[in-house]
Amino acid sequence: MKVILKTDVKGSGKKGDIIEVSDGYAKNFLLKKGLAQPATATGINDVEQRKNADAFHKAESVKAQKELREKIDGLTVPVSIRAGENGKVFGSVTTDKIASALAELGFEVDKKRISTKEPIKNVGEYEAEVRLMEGVVAKIKVVVSPL
Repeated sequence: MKVILKTDVKGSGKKGDIIEVSDGYAKNFLLKKGLAQPATATGINDVEQRKNADAFHKAESVKAQKELREKIDGLTVPVSIRAGENGKVFGSVTTDKIASALAELGFEVDKKRISTKEPIKNVGEYEAEVRLMEGVVAKIKVVVSPL
């Protein structure tokens, strides 16, 4: 019997998959617990359309993130912070401050997507990475200057 899974079922498949299972397993477990529905022509068509729409939206999202990477990659981001006479920063430059500086330049990036190789505790230039999505990474230069 063919069924369309409504939720992920361990050992059988993921939500939206069309699978072939035995009649007893389908009737006594999957359908009875509401984990699946019988695979009708309209149901199969709906699943295919949903998968095509999801693939299209994911491709659009990847395209938008790659365009943003092209704009951000190699960008110099100035960050001003209080520092002592010897160039030592009071505290450190956090990813939140880098995200705020990027926002001032017109790029909205979540602070969790920004990473530095080491904590920024002195005035100077540092490299940072902005992970926009899996496989799409932009490198920026953070220039820390005293107030």
